[in-house]
Amino acid sequence: MDIAPAIDRQLAGRIAAVLDTVPDPEIPVVSVTELGIVRGIVADEGSGAVTVRITPTYTGCPATQVIERSVREALDAAGFREVALETVLSPPWSTDMIDEAGREKLRAYGIAPPPKGAAARSLRGRDVVECPRCGSADTVEVSRFGSTPCKALWRCRNCAEPFDRFKCH
Repeated sequence: MDIAPAIDRQLAGRIAAVLDTVPDPEIPVVSVTELGIVRGIVADEGSGAVTVRITPTYTGCPATQVIERSVREALDAAGFREVALETVLSPPWSTDMIDEAGREKLRAYGIAPPPKGAAARSLRGRDVVECPRCGSADTVEVSRFGSTPCKALWRCRNCAEPFDRFKCH
C-alpha cells in the first residue's frame, strides 16, 4: 500500500490500522490490505483532504460494492467520516499485490496462493501449483471456475483433496 509523502504518517498509520481489520467478503481470513485491494492513502496537497484508494481484484468483481461498503463503514466507525474513497482501475490489480501474510493465510485456509510473478508463467501454461493441504506439486486443474470468479478449482493427486487457487493475473 502506498502512503503519499504529503500525508501525516501518524494519521495514515491510524487509517491503515482500521483498513487492516476489514476482511475480504469472500475470503474472511484475509483483509483487504493483505489482498492488495487497498492501493494507497493520499492527501490532497492543497486542501489536505485524505483519500483511500482501492482496486477490485478484477473489473466486474461481484464483491466490489461489498468491499467499498465495508471499508466505508469501518472508516466511519473509527471516526474517519471525512476520508474519501476512490476506486482506481489502473494499474489493474494483480495477484502479485497479495502480501506475504495474506499468502500464508490463504494457504492455511485451503486456497493455493500464486507465487509472486506467477501471472507471466500462468499465461504460458507453466503453472506449478502446490496443494495447500499437503504441499504436493502433483496437482491438476479441474475447472477454470472455482467457488468465486477469481478462483479456479484444482485437485491434488497426492492427497486427492480439491482446493481453490487464485487465478493469476
